[in-house]
This record gives sequence, C-alpha cells and structure tokens, in this order.
Amino acid sequence: MNPTTSAIRRRGRPPHRGRDRSPHRRPRARDDPAQRGFVTAETAAALPAVVAVLALGLWAVSAVGLKVRAIDAANSAAIAAARGEDAQAVAMAYLPDGATVAVSDDGEIARAVVTTATRPLGPLTPALTVTATAVAPLEPGLDP
Repeated sequence: MNPTTSAIRRRGRPPHRGRDRSPHRRPRARDDPAQRGFVTAETAAALPAVVAVLALGLWAVSAVGLKVRAIDAANSAAIAAARGEDAQAVAMAYLPDGATVAVSDDGEIARAVVTTATRPLGPLTPALTVTATAVAPLEPGLDP
C-alpha cells in the first residue's frame, strides 16, 4: 500500500475510485430526466429487426435441412434403382408429402431426381423448391 492511500484512509475519507466527484461535472444520461426511457424506445425500435433476422435464420436452417433430406432421398433412390428395387418407396421415406421422385437409367447408370416444394416456416414465408440429383452405376447382371 502506498503512503498516499494509507494517509487518505486514516483521515476517514473513502479512497478515490476514479469517478469525478466535482460539482461541475456533466450529468450522466441516467441522471437526466429528459433521457428517461430512451433505451426502452431504442429497444422497441430495434426489436422487430432482431425478430426478422432470427426468422430469416430459422427459415434458412429449415431449408438447408430439407435440402439434406432431398439429397439423402436421391442417393437412396439411385442406389435402389441400380439394384433393381423400388426407388420411389425408398426415397419417400425421407421426404415430406407432395415430393416427386423421377428415376431413369441409360443402360450404365441410374439417375434419381427428387423435387419438393415447401414453405419452411408456414404460409407467411416465401415458397421454396428444393431439387437433388444422384446417380449410381447399375449392378452387373440386371436388365436395363
């Protein structure tokens, strides 16, 4: 402890905490009656923008999740078609109602195209069409 601090404490005054205690200081915003409620007004003005950004983020995450499901369905459908199985039934396990699965083969590869339309957060958000394509080589010994 330095001698100045100990001398101030001995005189009975609290140590200086870095605040300006002069009577001529400028009042802080929280001390000014004209500024009361200003932060509340700023928050009320910014809150709709924050909610909109969060909704957009949820919409994007939901759309990406549907894209991943469509890719999985297309991959499974292409593999099933390459094996000679029912590609429609395999793919529909991954997809929501209303999705379409188109399967074709050209003699060497099986191609599956999955398309689904959705509104990730309900009717108030824009519609989105998700498409995924996958190919798989046909298994040897299968008739094209």
